Amino acid sequence: MSGKTPQKHLKAQTMRPPFPLKDIALQSGLSLATVDRALHGRGHVAKATGLRIEAAIAELERQYAEARIGGRRLVIDVVMETPQRFSNAVRTAFDAELPGMRPASLSARFHVAETMEERDLLAILKRIRRRGSHGVVVKVPSTPAIAAMAAELMASGIPVVTLVTDLPAPSRLGYVGMDNHVAGATAAYLMARMAGPDGGKVLLTLSSARFSGEEDRHHGFCDALYKDAPHLDIVTISEGFGVDRTTESLVKSALSANPEIRAVYSIGGGNRAILRAFEEEKRRIDVFAAHDLDADNRSLLARGHLTFVIHHDLRQDARSTCQMVMAHHRMLPRDFQVAPSRAAIATPYEVL
Repeated sequence: MSGKTPQKHLKAQTMRPPFPLKDIALQSGLSLATVDRALHGRGHVAKATGLRIEAAIAELERQYAEARIGGRRLVIDVVMETPQRFSNAVRTAFDAELPGMRPASLSARFHVAETMEERDLLAILKRIRRRGSHGVVVKVPSTPAIAAMAAELMASGIPVVTLVTDLPAPSRLGYVGMDNHVAGATAAYLMARMAGPDGGKVLLTLSSARFSGEEDRHHGFCDALYKDAPHLDIVTISEGFGVDRTTESLVKSALSANPEIRAVYSIGGGNRAILRAFEEEKRRIDVFAAHDLDADNRSLLARGHLTFVIHHDLRQDARSTCQMVMAHHRMLPRDFQVAPSRAAIATPYEVL
């Protein structure tokens, strides 16, 4: 065969060129005569030439596909039960990423509150299903009713993407965010080395045990701290919802009952309230680990009130979320994969 492609093979594949010959010639870098001869089966064509033509046609198909959907507008709904400081950070991340998304144009509608009853969350999701949406992004508690509602959205053709905290796999298209178990274990690893050999207790704060992501961080922290610093016990408080008033009350109760507390791992936020409770009770914090580089935590970290903050790139999360939705609508290659979110550690020097 000596590197030649049989005429009948090319003829069977490309008898009717899908694009103008001059476009294929320009894309492939071949002469118009060579492309014409190859696509119409006029004589033998070298294998390398045939491959260049096939690659050029594939690239033109991609370009034409982008041109067809380039003006299409997708609207996604972002539903979150979270403290305002975090919802503001998420909104800022989406606002920064949405204008640059391609090949479609995306916009977002936000439905957020610091606390919501389950029935209110379900009502929002039901309204979205009735009205229609190109995708729903959720940071919500993992309850059976909410998971079932998410599965209904999926069944109706509306993809659901979980952000930061997850729902059971059958009820969502995918999860975007860092590995929460690893994040918790990382916090414990650093805590064990910073707290030193003295005994004591670590106050671990959750906003709510209903969020699977927070529970994963909790378990990761407990498992790793037990291994790395068995001399440190853990006191857990929950259901403060990251709201200052309720969080401060829970922290004061924990401090009163546990005089050995000397470090904090804040999963659920409300860090100003935590610091205020320690100050009013005249207690010291040897190590204070927190999550997320929102505006509050940046300020607290810069002033040295937080020891370190575990965070991930919310702009990357926003970008990955939009890419998942576009891939669902066949605007990206079917084998497209979003990049995983990597946990990072911020110190006071990083935000000065």
